[in-house]
Amino acid sequence: MRPGSLILLMTLSLPGAVQAEQSPPQPAAVPASAAQVQIDSLEQRLAISEEQRDAMAAELQANDGERESVQLQRLRQENQRLKLQLKKVQAQAPQQLLSEQQMWFAVGAGASLLGVIIGALLRGKRRSRREWLN
Repeated sequence: MRPGSLILLMTLSLPGAVQAEQSPPQPAAVPASAAQVQIDSLEQRLAISEEQRDAMAAELQANDGERESVQLQRLRQENQRLKLQLKKVQAQAPQQLLSEQQMWFAVGAGASLLGVIIGALLRGKRRSRREWLN
């Protein structure tokens, strides 16, 4: 960008920045007595609103407590029912003869034994000289 156009761009954006810094216009002055009356009425409405809010909050907390206790009781009953079902299923399931670790050990032992038998069959009756022992 050329220096001339940069200066022109900065010059054109300057009034927008100055305008943004100015404070917003102030509302027309209200007489002191009318403003005080309005403030008092707003404070009264605020106090009434806060009282209503507190009463509603207390009522909601009481309802929530009752609802939570009913829900808690229902969850406890379901938990007991599921525990009984689990015990029944565990009692009906046959016990495993071997654990998973013992099963893998047996598979490995079988594979080793099979390898020894196949090796002996492939060797046959010939007796070759064992050169690898020298």
